[in-house]
Amino acid sequence: MSKAVIEDIFYDPESSEETTFPATDKDLLLLTQKLCDEEVPTKVFFQAIAIAAYDGEAAFRYADNYLTSVKHKRKGKRKNVVLLRQSLFSFSQN
Repeated sequence: MSKAVIEDIFYDPESSEETTFPATDKDLLLLTQKLCDEEVPTKVFFQAIAIAAYDGEAAFRYADNYLTSVKHKRKGKRKNVVLLRQSLFSFSQN
């Protein structure tokens, strides 16, 4: 029991190294398909591929974060268009 407590005291998650693996060909294909489903700038696509060369999981996180941010921006724009349309048609003609 004391050994477990001592290990917990000296465990530092920041100093532990995480092992990263480059993306496989299959991973690159999946990443490409994910990014091609949406219209993304070439800069974002090539950045994701460059990240995948060193860390496959990080490349998928990068792509997911980008696609999520684009989705949220589109929702905001749609709400503004709907509000604008409602205000244009709410005037009554005298």
